[in-house]
Amino acid sequence: MLNKKVMIVSLGCDKNLVDTEKMLGILADEGCTFTDDEAQAQVIIVNTCCFIGDAKEESIQNILDLARFKTEGKLEALIATGCLSQRYQDEMLEELPELDGILGISAWHTIADVVREALEGKRPRNLMSTGVLNSHTTKRLLTTGGHYAYLKIAEGCNKRCTYCVIPSVRGAYVSVPMEELEKEARELAAEGVKELILVAQETTVYGIDLYKKKMLPELLHRLCAIPGIVWIRLLYCYPEEITPELVQVMKEEKKICHYLDMPIQHSSDRILKKMGRRTNRKELLDKIEMLRTEIPDIVLRTTLITGFPGETQEDFEEMLSFVDMVGFERFGVFPYSPEEGTPAAEMEDQIDEEVKKQRRDAIMELQQEISFDFEADCVGEKLLVMIEGYLPDEHAYVGRTYMDAPGIDGYIFIKSGEALMSGDFAEAVVTGSDEYDLIGELYEEHESAE
Repeated sequence: MLNKKVMIVSLGCDKNLVDTEKMLGILADEGCTFTDDEAQAQVIIVNTCCFIGDAKEESIQNILDLARFKTEGKLEALIATGCLSQRYQDEMLEELPELDGILGISAWHTIADVVREALEGKRPRNLMSTGVLNSHTTKRLLTTGGHYAYLKIAEGCNKRCTYCVIPSVRGAYVSVPMEELEKEARELAAEGVKELILVAQETTVYGIDLYKKKMLPELLHRLCAIPGIVWIRLLYCYPEEITPELVQVMKEEKKICHYLDMPIQHSSDRILKKMGRRTNRKELLDKIEMLRTEIPDIVLRTTLITGFPGETQEDFEEMLSFVDMVGFERFGVFPYSPEEGTPAAEMEDQIDEEVKKQRRDAIMELQQEISFDFEADCVGEKLLVMIEGYLPDEHAYVGRTYMDAPGIDGYIFIKSGEALMSGDFAEAVVTGSDEYDLIGELYEEHESAE
């Protein structure tokens, strides 16, 4: 038994967070307790990200900042896990003497052994081959409040977009067996989870490796049958892989939120080809039209990249026009980040950083207008809301509708005298909007006021 006080800093994506929660579960079984006070932690683990330059810098800075607690606190071992450790194992051990051990992305299940060896002064390096799965049924300690949880259904990616390091870091696409996912989801539901958020590098091709066909629709049917689950949300759905079967199950199963995260990255055929994307502008427009026709109340989220190598002003204006025409309800945009080892980083016609940011800001300014109009159109609607918490200074509850994924989208603020708890569901009438956020009141109060 370790019996240490542990702090884990989880950086990057929600897929990383699932690994963090499973490491927490393993360490809890070893008698560890947990703290968010750096000065009290005896072991600190930084679960790193390396997807873009800013993420790498954040990971390294966290390690350097936390290392001082070896002298200023009770820190006995500082360990790095995750993507940065997997990608830069030699450099990290050589250039960061503050680290007492590193753990790769496929070896998270050995975290207890790594901590034990680090405490013994052995400076372990535990890295396993990517493209393989370890047990996904490990007990998890949820960090999301307990009423929603991410369900990672696959690891790795086969797409090979020219700007992305994920395939080289996380390996080939590997689906988690359906039986394991169903078991994990039932355990989460038994612990009080009401919303499952399905994540992977790409959720839409789930099962292609194990079952030789896309099995996301079948998985969704099984998850919808689990008692206690109220909402199921889909993230990371590549547009070219969205099938009629997936759309049909979204229409049939009432638990599936009419919300789809569909990263498209650009809309210019020329830039999409340079990115190695497997779609074009017409196909994107056709897919969006189909989704909105089949599911009229669907909310579409996407992400775009500005300043990809060779992006001309004409390409950028074409993307602006596309965003204005489509009117995505939820939206994110990022300046292109050149990543070493990727084809895009070696391309000619790299764009100036200032131009990338100016183009990002211009698109976000347009999107703010689109989002404001969308939120204004929601006024008067009656929506089911999941309560996330209470703001005592505002005397208001904070909640999310089916239109909003946690951490990336907006909220609805509800003033009510009725006692509600995080994870409760309530119906609310939207009474106003404030950019990305809504204002509402409980439906029962609205009825009585009339």
